Amino acid sequence: MYQKPKRYVPGPGEPSLPPQLSEFQNKTTDEVLEELNRMPFFMKTLDETDGEGGQNTELEALKALAYEGEPQEVAENFKKQGNELYRAKRYGDAREIYNKALDVDGVPELRESLLSNRAACELELKNYRKCINDCRSVLDINPKNVKCYYRVAKAFQGLDRTEEAKQTIEFALQLDPANQALLSLLEKIVARETEVQAYETMRQKEKAEKERLQTLLDASLILRGYKNIDTTNPPELLEKASCYLEDSNDVQSQLIFPAMIFYPTSDEFDFIGAVGELSTPEDLLNVVLQRPQEWFDDPIHENFTTKKLLSYIETESGGLVKVGKKATFHDVLKMQKPIVPLFDRSLRIYFVPKSSSEEWLSKWNKSDALKKRK
Repeated sequence: MYQKPKRYVPGPGEPSLPPQLSEFQNKTTDEVLEELNRMPFFMKTLDETDGEGGQNTELEALKALAYEGEPQEVAENFKKQGNELYRAKRYGDAREIYNKALDVDGVPELRESLLSNRAACELELKNYRKCINDCRSVLDINPKNVKCYYRVAKAFQGLDRTEEAKQTIEFALQLDPANQALLSLLEKIVARETEVQAYETMRQKEKAEKERLQTLLDASLILRGYKNIDTTNPPELLEKASCYLEDSNDVQSQLIFPAMIFYPTSDEFDFIGAVGELSTPEDLLNVVLQRPQEWFDDPIHENFTTKKLLSYIETESGGLVKVGKKATFHDVLKMQKPIVPLFDRSLRIYFVPKSSSEEWLSKWNKSDALKKRK
């Protein structure tokens, strides 16, 4: 849990500020600028997108009125109008007015405040790179402009670049150690950083656990002598159901897998998300045949009863093997000949009425079955 850093309390004979802060606070503007230039705070490219278009007639009228008078007066008038628009939260309009003020020649003394104000607009508009570049221009003029450091840190925070944001604030706090806005922002950034680190730790832990379970599952398949075939395009249903061990810490516990159940004579299928390896085809039929009477009244479901349905499972070579209704899937999957595999770590079983089985079997094509796996 994040703990707010303790405020520096000087002891007897110690300076009123930490030594590193006291020394920095007494430096000249040129010395601060020199320190600033050593730190890679600012990006070199602009974000050119602002999401605005069309013409604002009110804004055009304001600009027309502002062009009367001496350069100083014109620029001051633009600045005043921009400030009013900013206070009204019309940040895009305010930015355009500040742009016009910056275009006025002969008023270099206003450049710092105008760039700073425009940076504030860019920050509100979430144009973080533009904000950083405007602040960089301000700090080239006045490296002690603490507001711009704050805006740079906020922009880096918006870009989720917490390290640069922290670095910016820590530098600014050397100029103004008691600045509450900077301290509050630093606290939020550190809290966010702690949150991100906790999430990453949790993510890594989950990844390690997933890898552990995967290794255990692989070992369980090998231990049982089960074969698995991964197909090129596994069914989407398997994305939400997976093979797992009943006891995730015991490789010898019962294996649970999804089951794709096909009824080829009626062109239908069922899906069961969890079937134990000790289950039987009869167990599956007792589940899937729990249907309303009108389903059985349909002619295509004639002979769809536990006694009249035969069960078949596909073999590794593309053929079929008939499976007794009371045989466990464990006994079927561990057979050495023929090899009956899992597909994408799921069971694939066909139920066919006995009266239609010979016709269906005659149409089964091994080559087609193998092609469907690719």
